[in-house]
Amino acid sequence: MSQFESFKDVVDQYKVIFFDAFGVLKNSNGLIPGIEKTFAYLKETKKEFYVLTNDASRSPEALAQSYHKLEMYDIVPECIISSGMLAREYLQLKVSHGTVAYLGTEKSAHYIETAGLKTLSIRELDLNDIDEVNALVFLDDEGFDWNTDLNKTVNLLRRRNIPVIVANTDNTYPVSKNQIAIAIGGVAKMIETIVGKQFMRFGKPDAQMFIFAYEHINSYPAVGRKDILMVGDTLHTDILGGNKFGLDTALVLTGNTLADDVEVRVRSTGIIPTYICESAVIEV
Repeated sequence: MSQFESFKDVVDQYKVIFFDAFGVLKNSNGLIPGIEKTFAYLKETKKEFYVLTNDASRSPEALAQSYHKLEMYDIVPECIISSGMLAREYLQLKVSHGTVAYLGTEKSAHYIETAGLKTLSIRELDLNDIDEVNALVFLDDEGFDWNTDLNKTVNLLRRRNIPVIVANTDNTYPVSKNQIAIAIGGVAKMIETIVGKQFMRFGKPDAQMFIFAYEHINSYPAVGRKDILMVGDTLHTDILGGNKFGLDTALVLTGNTLADDVEVRVRSTGIIPTYICESAVIEV
């Protein structure tokens, strides 16, 4: 694959653009250089855009603020669709009372609190007092001790038959060009194997994320799936999820998938994006 598609030429074919966040719009160093040009072009051409993120660590308002601090003001809370929003909707429908325990930071507990439920960090959980714990949510890979609190989580689930929600399905996330870190989805997968129970997952690549996003676009239902492009950096979440939902997909090489091994990864996984672009930057 010696030649990649022009991201501008790709975008020109669609009315709505779904972007992944980390690895597409920003990385551990800040914004992807030049990405602000893309949003200026989208605004100029009156295209709708949304950020679909598996980040359940902060509310849409806080996520938008993180872009504003980087002087990217086009991304507002209304255009952010996070997996935490789906987890909140599930909790509102399925958990009517009691306490919801969670792994994550206090900021990530926003999604549980806005569902009108009492929250309890695993860090504060007393295994001798768990009768009122009616659900557990995996929200973020920070805010708890990876030894003490994960052992506590395992023992809670051995003793209580409660629904478990994984609000971020990512197994890893990039922290530099050549290094990754374990995300909360990877932690949840390990705990799931240990306790032998099946957890509820919300986020890419699951269909619920794309259904939720599709139903929340301003032009719904006038815009069809053929008019939407999903842009991501990860084959197993962004591209697979978009493909399964019937969207065209663009893989960019600024995050989890690098130019040096993109051909091998596509062939070995069988997950084939509609387009491959060097980045989501539009030079105008």
